[in-house]
Amino acid sequence: ISAAVVGDMANYMLENTDAVVAVNEGNPLYIELAASVPLRITYTEPGIQGDRSSGGTKPATVETGITVQVPLFIKQDEKVLVDTRTGAYLGRAN
Repeated sequence: ISAAVVGDMANYMLENTDAVVAVNEGNPLYIELAASVPLRITYTEPGIQGDRSSGGTKPATVETGITVQVPLFIKQDEKVLVDTRTGAYLGRAN
């Protein structure tokens, strides 16, 4: 499937990610993923002590390479749920 068809969904896809591919006469039209996907934080700055309850956010890079705004208490190597429609942080993943 071409990169043009995959589009921004590549930001949320890892190897073996389940996806629905819409096809018309053998030609893929678009890819649809689940509404949210779990992704591991590969880099984020540590939160500052005392900022845990302020409701602030900080940038975090996930394993696919995109940057997501996460709460200050999220740490590197944690898994978080990311909305595939908006790229927003939804919560911690199991």
